[in-house]
Amino acid sequence: MTGSSAALALAAWLRAQSDDALFALISVREVRDPGIRDVFDLAEALLEPTSIQSVLAHRDRVALGVLAAAIPTPGTSHGPTPDAVADRLGRPAAELAPVVELLVGLALLAEDDARLTTRAPVAEVLRAWPEQDLPSPEQLLDQPAPAALEPLDGEARERADRVAGEQAFGTVTAIGELVTALEREPARRLQRGGITLPHWRRLLTATGADDEQLGALLGIAQDVGLAAPAHGAWHATADAAWHDAGRAERWRLLAAGWLERVPGELRAQLRARAGARWGDGLVEYLGWLYPAGGEWLAERTRTVVRAAELLGIAAASVPSTAGAALLVSGADAAADAIAGLLPSDVRQVYIQHDLSIIAPGPLAADLDRRLRTVAEVETVGLASSYRVTTASVTRALTMGTSIGDVRGLLAEISLTGIPQPLDYLLTETAARFGSLRVGALEGQPDTLEANAHSYVRAEDPALVGQLAIDQALTPIGLRRTGEHRAVSRFDAETVYWALIDARYPAVLEDAEGRVRAVRRAAPHPTASESASDPVMRLVRRIREASCEQPEKSDVAWNARQLELAIRGRLRVRVVVRMPDGDEVGYLLEPTGLAGGRLRARDRGADIERTLPLSHIVAVEPA
Repeated sequence: MTGSSAALALAAWLRAQSDDALFALISVREVRDPGIRDVFDLAEALLEPTSIQSVLAHRDRVALGVLAAAIPTPGTSHGPTPDAVADRLGRPAAELAPVVELLVGLALLAEDDARLTTRAPVAEVLRAWPEQDLPSPEQLLDQPAPAALEPLDGEARERADRVAGEQAFGTVTAIGELVTALEREPARRLQRGGITLPHWRRLLTATGADDEQLGALLGIAQDVGLAAPAHGAWHATADAAWHDAGRAERWRLLAAGWLERVPGELRAQLRARAGARWGDGLVEYLGWLYPAGGEWLAERTRTVVRAAELLGIAAASVPSTAGAALLVSGADAAADAIAGLLPSDVRQVYIQHDLSIIAPGPLAADLDRRLRTVAEVETVGLASSYRVTTASVTRALTMGTSIGDVRGLLAEISLTGIPQPLDYLLTETAARFGSLRVGALEGQPDTLEANAHSYVRAEDPALVGQLAIDQALTPIGLRRTGEHRAVSRFDAETVYWALIDARYPAVLEDAEGRVRAVRRAAPHPTASESASDPVMRLVRRIREASCEQPEKSDVAWNARQLELAIRGRLRVRVVVRMPDGDEVGYLLEPTGLAGGRLRARDRGADIERTLPLSHIVAVEPA
C-alpha cells in the first residue's frame, strides 16, 4: 500500500473516531501543525516518517513486537490474526489485547476482519531501522533481554538506608524552605525560561542547595503541586495538607507524587527492581526495552533517578527500605519505613540575649510554622536558628497576632524564658505598631492629591519626611501633601508592600481606620495556560471542516478522497448512483477533478469516464 492509499484508509478511520479518541490520539502523537484542516491533513501528518519515529521511540518491546509480527508478508495486504501474533510473541492473546488497543488508537495498527495489519508507512519505518543501528523487525521479535540483575545483599541495603534517611530529611527541609520563600515572594521567570538571577540566588540561599539540586527541587515541588509557574513567575501553591503535616507525612506526600509522575515506561521496571541495584543494569535493560528511546529515555531516567536519590528512595542506585516499600506497597508503607530514619522532633528552644533562638534539633512542623510568624529563619537543619527582629514582630502584628500572643508563644517554647532585651524589643515594637498607615483614596481627592490612588499617614512629621526622601521608595513616587501625609499614584497594597520591604512599621487600613490583614497575591495557572488547549482547538477545527455544510458533507468527503487518489495516482473503487436508482461500481484511476465532475481511466474497460461528483456515493481504496 502506497503512502497516499495508506492516508486514504487512515482518513476514513479517523472520520469514524469520537472526539475523545481524536483528542487522545493527537495528544500522544504530539501533532501541532497549524495547517491541518481536516482528517486528510491529519492522516498525512500522522503517517510522516518523523511522526512515526517519534511515537515508536516511546513504545516498548512488546508493542514493537506486535507491530513487527503484524507486518503483512510479501504479496499480501492483510496481516495475521491476533492469535497468530500472540503465538509469534509467545504471550497469551488476552495479555496483548490492551497493547493492540493502544496501537490501534495511535493509528499505528489497523484491525479489520479479525486481522491485525501494521500500517504500511509504519512498516517502512521499522524496516529502515537497521540503517540507524536499531533492531530490525526480526530482531524485535527474537532478540533476548539482557541478563537479570543480581539481588541486593543486606549490607548494601543498610548502607542505602543510612544515606536515605539523611537525604530524605534534607530534601523535605529544603522543599519546605522553597515553598516558604515562594510564599513570601514569587520568583520571576525569564522570557526564555528559567528564573532571574537575583531570585535564583534567593532560592539557593533559602534551600541551601546548589544549582543542580535547586532545579531538581523545583521539579519535585511542581510534580506534587507545591509550586507552579504562572503569570511570569514561580508561585507557591501548597495547601493545608502540606502546611499542617509533620516531617514524615511531608515525605509521604513527596514520595507519592514522585511515584505518580514516574513515566509508565519506567515505573514497572523500577518496581520489578525494588530489590536490585539500578545503575548501569537498569539503563541497559531500558535500552533493550525501548530500543528507539535515544536521548529522551536516558534524560528521563536520569531525572527520575536523581529525584529518587534526593528523596531517599534510593542511594547510590540502591533502593532503600522505604524506596522498596514505596515501589511495591505504596506511599503509606514507605512513610512507616522512613519515619524510623528521620531524626526526632523537638518542641522547645533556647532564647539567647542577642535575640536569637536555637532549636537543639529539628523543630516540630507546627511550632516551626508558628515561630516563623514572629521570627526570621537564619539556618535550618538538625539544629535550626531563628532571630526575633522589629520587622518580624511587626509582621506578626500586621497579620492579626497580638503582642500578648507573641509573648505567649515564646514563653511556651522557651527553656530559658524571655530575656530582658527581647522583652524590651516586644514592648517598643508594640508601641510603634500602626504609627505608619496606608489606605486607598476613595471618592474625589482634593487638588493636592489629584491623580493619587493611595495615601500614607503618620503622627510623626519626621517619619513622613523620611519617606519622601528614601531612595528605596522612589519607584512608588510618594508625594508629600501635608505635615502628616503623603500620596502615591499606585494602589494601597503596592505602596504597603513597598514600605514593608523597606522595613517600615506600616499597616494597611480600611476606610474606617481598622487594620487589614493582607498577603501577597499568588495567582495560579489558568485554564488558558493548559497544554491541552491547542489539541482541543485542532479537534474542533477538524470537526467543523466536516460539518460546515451537512447536506454536502458526503460530496466534500468523496471529493477529498479523490483529490488524494489523483495526487498519489491511486486506483480506487467508486460507487455511482444511476438515474434509475441502481448503484454501479467501477475500478478507476482518477486523473482530474473540476467543475463538479470526475475524469478517470477505467482500466477494465480501457476507456476514460467522466462522472458527476454528485452521483458518486462511495469511494474506497482499491
